[in-house]
Amino acid sequence: MPLSRSKMASGLPVKKSDTPLKAWVRALELTAPGSAGMALPFPCHLEKLAATIGNAPALLAPRRDMSFGNLVARANQYARLAHALSLVAGDVVCLMAANSPEYVAIWSGLTRVGVVVALINTNLSGDALAHCVNIVKPRCLILGAAFAKVVEDVKPLLMPSIPCFSYEEAGSAFPNLSATLDETSAARLPADEFPVPALEHNALYIYTSGTTGLPKAAIVSHYRLIRWCLWFAGMLDIKASDRMYNCLPMYHSIGGVVAVGAALASGASVFVREGFSASRFWDEVCDNNCTLFQYIGELCRYLVNSPANPREKNHSLRLACGNGMRRDVWESFQERFEIPRVIEFYAATEANFSLYNCEGEPGSIGRIPPFLAHRFPVALVRFDPVSGQPMRGLDGLCQRCAPDEIGEAIAPIANAEGEGAYRFEGYSDEKATRSKVLRDVFAPGDAWFRSGDLMRRDKRGFFYFVDRVGDTFRWKGENVSTAEVAEAIGTFPSVLDAVVYGVAVPGTEGRAGMAAIVVGPDFDLAKFHEFVAHRLPQYARPLFVRLINAIEVTGTFKAKKQDLAREGYDLTLVTDPIYFNDRASARFLPLDSELGRRLAGGHVSL
Repeated sequence: MPLSRSKMASGLPVKKSDTPLKAWVRALELTAPGSAGMALPFPCHLEKLAATIGNAPALLAPRRDMSFGNLVARANQYARLAHALSLVAGDVVCLMAANSPEYVAIWSGLTRVGVVVALINTNLSGDALAHCVNIVKPRCLILGAAFAKVVEDVKPLLMPSIPCFSYEEAGSAFPNLSATLDETSAARLPADEFPVPALEHNALYIYTSGTTGLPKAAIVSHYRLIRWCLWFAGMLDIKASDRMYNCLPMYHSIGGVVAVGAALASGASVFVREGFSASRFWDEVCDNNCTLFQYIGELCRYLVNSPANPREKNHSLRLACGNGMRRDVWESFQERFEIPRVIEFYAATEANFSLYNCEGEPGSIGRIPPFLAHRFPVALVRFDPVSGQPMRGLDGLCQRCAPDEIGEAIAPIANAEGEGAYRFEGYSDEKATRSKVLRDVFAPGDAWFRSGDLMRRDKRGFFYFVDRVGDTFRWKGENVSTAEVAEAIGTFPSVLDAVVYGVAVPGTEGRAGMAAIVVGPDFDLAKFHEFVAHRLPQYARPLFVRLINAIEVTGTFKAKKQDLAREGYDLTLVTDPIYFNDRASARFLPLDSELGRRLAGGHVSL
């Protein structure tokens, strides 16, 4: 029977007492060492909740709902299945499945008995899929029936003897677990037979997005997993009456752990959708009485660019939380849809620090309150995009950035007391782990985590994301942020989407800017040239513009630049129209073979 979706208290007006200070205090209290919440792994929290609120809704979905009792019962079946498959604590199981309540039951049940679950990106295939499976050396792979074919195709590339199972009844070439699961006991797990894993033990592998290079499998311990859940529960002040709208992919840390775990750990419920639909978003938010929305910035941009919906203001959302929302989108999103509160944050799956904007400062990824500066000593250090390394002074140490100066964000791997907040747990690959550790930073022998993200911090202490380290390039002796250029271009009225990257030009140093843009029918190239010349400094103006039909993105809505950058402006590889920003005529000229030859020979003024 579907669970009741009766109207819930919306809490739309923001409580005057709900200050940024209180948000930090709530998060600190919930995650304090020795607190009740931090004593047990996440699956054990679910067990305790099921014992008291078992009939309360936990996970809602178009095809199946689960109460807390249903969720834990199903997780118990997966825990017993692990024993039946001879899996022991520390063994790895890869999970490749679409968003659903079952997804949470699988990984919570397996991790409850110490199995480490690797959450596989459902968009992968071929060599990339084989790479992600092989690097974690799994004992088996569990998949939804929809992914049977892609796994069958890649089976010859996988490590030998990796058995694959489907958990759904739909036909596939792999053994089906559904009948076995239904016959398996769902009763409580006796502690003597199913020991609770230690918080220090690994729970999940969650992969980096792979926007540059192959994905890496980041280690997530039971400690970090429960800490994430409780910290966000405190920041968002989640109550049992809340309901989270989650359409983000569950193979990612935000959609699969934070959005789900923070709500469930608070006794609240989550509406789970397989993917994002701008046209159905407001109907689903209203029909399911959602009070919270976990976003990625691109989703908010899609909504802002969508036609008006009669229900877009008739909702119960009291708060939207996420990352990557540009300032211009933020203000439009919050005003048009009357969202009482937005909490933007910065985090990365493997990072040992995060930032939170509890004050509603548009465009900022947060700041660290002065009273916590000693506990969260995040620093920005000057960065050289040519060498790809932080700059060092004559003493060999790194140099801190001045206010509003752009630098790479870093955080100490451990302070003098070895507090867990600074844990860097690394990846499945030791070499990849070592590459993220920066040594001899401000004192000989110290060690800091490299975020790989460039930021600036203003005089008030607010941080602003600028770009990824690998995306920033140098041109005409200046550092160019691809993210900032793309944001500026994206404000031109008929530009629907844009991505910027650097390309090599013969006879020049550094890389020139190139923009791939999706445009509307009223796009005017001459007006676009005027706009770019007015909005951007000369060195940041794209030298090349490529008109494309769509920008391919990852499952977490990050633009895939690799192929675009590789193709550059090579007319033997690109059939899309490409234009060259000609300084002599002050306009964009169509790039043809003759102009290409002149560029290659260094006969064009840049």
